[in-house]
Amino acid sequence: MKAKNNPVGDTENNLEAVVALAKRRGFIFQGSEIYGGLAGTWDWGPLGVALKNNIKQSWWKRFVESREDIFPVDTAILMNQKVWQASGHVGGFADPLVECNKCHKSFRADHVPQVDGVATDVCPECGKGKLEARQPFNMMFKTQVGVGGGNDSAASERDASVSYLRPETAQGMFVNFKNIIDSLHPRLPFGMAQIGKAFRNEIAPRDFLFRVREFEQMEIEYFIRESDWEKTFEMWRVEMKNWLAELGLGGGDASGGKSGENAGGKVHELEVAAEDRAHYSKRTIDFEFDFPFGRKELCGLAYRTDFDLRNHSTASGVDLSYFDEQTGERFIPHVIEPTVGVDRLALALLCSALTEDTMGDGGATGAASDNAEKRLFLKLPPEIAPVRIAVFPLLKNKPELVAKAREVYDMLRKVPGLSGRVAFDDNGNIGKRYRRQDEIGTPECVTIDFQTLEDQTVTVRDRDTGGQKRVAIGELDIK
Repeated sequence: MKAKNNPVGDTENNLEAVVALAKRRGFIFQGSEIYGGLAGTWDWGPLGVALKNNIKQSWWKRFVESREDIFPVDTAILMNQKVWQASGHVGGFADPLVECNKCHKSFRADHVPQVDGVATDVCPECGKGKLEARQPFNMMFKTQVGVGGGNDSAASERDASVSYLRPETAQGMFVNFKNIIDSLHPRLPFGMAQIGKAFRNEIAPRDFLFRVREFEQMEIEYFIRESDWEKTFEMWRVEMKNWLAELGLGGGDASGGKSGENAGGKVHELEVAAEDRAHYSKRTIDFEFDFPFGRKELCGLAYRTDFDLRNHSTASGVDLSYFDEQTGERFIPHVIEPTVGVDRLALALLCSALTEDTMGDGGATGAASDNAEKRLFLKLPPEIAPVRIAVFPLLKNKPELVAKAREVYDMLRKVPGLSGRVAFDDNGNIGKRYRRQDEIGTPECVTIDFQTLEDQTVTVRDRDTGGQKRVAIGELDIK
C-alpha cells in the first residue's frame, strides 16, 4: 500500500485546519481571547515566535548581513505628524467605504462581492440592507503625544500633540536618509533596512493573519540614480523571487524569468496597473500567493521614484540630496522598495506546509501499512521550522536512557544555529512523540535506545518519509 502525501492546501478547509493547528500547538492565539478577542489582532505563542524569528533571520541574513550596501536601522513607531503629512498619508491613505443601511456593517467598497463583474449593492452580511457610500476611511491610527492636546479625542489634525501609529516602516528610513549620509558616507547605490511593527485600522480584518490591524514588516529602501531604476528593479525582483523559492514557496531560480511569469509553486507575479498603484509608485509588482481564500498579495516591489525624499526635503526645509564626489553632481536619489509582511509570509508558509498522509509510524522506507492512520504535519523547510531536531529517550522510566538522551540534547543545543531549536520529549510512546513533532514541522527526531548505550549510535527519523537510520552520535550532521 503506497503512502499518500497531499498538501492540505488543496482542500477547501485548509484555513480552518491551519487555524486549529496554530492554536492547538501554541503557534498563534486570538488577541485578548479571554475578553472575546479584538478583531484583527493576534498573539504569537512560543512556536509562533520561533517561526517568525526564523523567517526574519532568513530575510536579514540574505538581504542585510550578506550584502555590503545595506545599512540596518530601527526607527520609532511614533513620529512627528508632519512626516505623514509630507508623505501623503494624512490626506490620501484611505480606503473606499460602504455601509449597510440596515445592519450598519461597514465594508471596503473594493472588497464587496461582485455579480457579473459589478459590485453588488446588497449587504453581504445581513442580505437585506443596501450598501451606501460613505466618506473614504483613513486607515491610520491617531493618537496624542503628551498633554498638549488634552484628552480630547477630536483634537484637530493641526494640534501639535497629534501623532499616528506608523502604517509603514518606510518613512522612518526616509527621514533618516541624511543621518546615514552624514555618519557613514555611503556611495550610491545603497539601501536601508529594518524590521518593525506597523499598524493599519482595517475596515474589515479577515482571513486569519492575512488582513490584520497590527503586523510586522521587513522593508528595504534602496537608493539609486534615476537612470538605473529599471535594472535595479529587475535585480530586486529576481532576489525576492529566489528567496521565496528557497523558503519553499517558489520553483527555483527566477533569473531567467520575466515579470508576470510564475517560477513554479504557489507564488505569482502581478504587474499592478497604474490606477491601482500607491500614490508614490511609478511601477509595482505584487508577489501573490495561492491562499485557501484565493490568490492574494504576499509581498511587493515598488519603484517609489524620488517622491518621498523630495517631499520631505520640501516640507522640512532640510536638503535631502546626494552629492556624488566623483562626478560633482548633486541630486535627489530615486528608490526601489522591496517589502514583505512577516505575518502574511508566516501564513503562506503554514498553508503551504500543512500536509496529510497515511504513513505508518515510520519504518525503513516510510511506506504506509494496512493499519496506517492519517497524519497531519507541517512540511516546513528545516531553516524555518520552529524546532530543528527533537531528542527522545526510548523509555522515560529508564534512568540510563534519559541521562544519555539529556547528554545528546545538551550537545546539540551547543551546535551553532541550533540554540533554542532543539526539543526534548519523553512523554508518551515513541509513535505519539513522532506525531507531535511532525505536527509542528520538526524535520528530524533522534531516539536514544539500549543499543545507544552499547555502541554510541542513535536512531534518526526523517519527518517527511518516516525513514530511519542508525548514526553515530559524533557523526550527527544537523545544520
